[in-house]
Amino acid sequence: MSVSENRLAALEPPRASLREKLFTWGAWIALGLILAVSFRGAQIGDLYLLGKNSSNTQAYLQDYLHPDFSSWGTIRLYIDKMWATLEMAIWGTLISVLLAVPFALLSSANLAPQWIVFPVRRLMDILRSVNELVIATAFLVAVGPGALAGVLALALHNTGVLAKLFSEAVEAVDNAPIEGVRATGGTRLHEIVWAVIPQVGPLWTSFALYRFEANARSATVLGIIGAGGIGQILFDNINSFNYARVSAIAIVIVVAVTLIDIASSAIRKRLL
Repeated sequence: MSVSENRLAALEPPRASLREKLFTWGAWIALGLILAVSFRGAQIGDLYLLGKNSSNTQAYLQDYLHPDFSSWGTIRLYIDKMWATLEMAIWGTLISVLLAVPFALLSSANLAPQWIVFPVRRLMDILRSVNELVIATAFLVAVGPGALAGVLALALHNTGVLAKLFSEAVEAVDNAPIEGVRATGGTRLHEIVWAVIPQVGPLWTSFALYRFEANARSATVLGIIGAGGIGQILFDNINSFNYARVSAIAIVIVVAVTLIDIASSAIRKRLL
């Protein structure tokens, strides 16, 4: 074989084996079967209703295009309720950060023994897998309707999320500073304070800011089940078919979340 033929052979992509081809085709066939089976359950065949009920949609959009900002009292109500929602997000995020830090350290394989890491990770999996709405319903029974139920629901769910993110950051740190502290006779607490926290601090702050953005949106939904805030008046106006007010509330939510996103993005860029 000549030199040019060797170069062409080197440039050719590797050929898949028969086993790999069968696996690929089997995966595509399985995907097609799943889509076919779920077609009826997902009511994809009813897409024609979008055109059939166009008159209802037009009436709905007509109200939506005229948001109700008719009086200062109405605007103030929206702002007050949005602030109440943000208060839930602020405290839910703060409590979750305070809880997530020790749980993250206990679930980091490079800091804690496996007999501690395993059960702590499973506990965080449970908190993370249960939706805020489900947790909030339990707290609504315990403490009654209001913002506290929303705060506690956000705090527990986000403890599981942040502990996972924080522990992954801890496990990715450079071990040299840890070994340096250990060589000077430092305790495990000294290793965490002087070698781990300085490395993960900016990333942890970035994760916390991101979860605050998510909590601001989640707190809106929690208001629908009685946790207060702007979600409660949103749900009330949806039930009363007052779509002009629904539109105004949606605008307030979008503006608030956008401002939070801009501010937190600017802070994250400064940190990372």
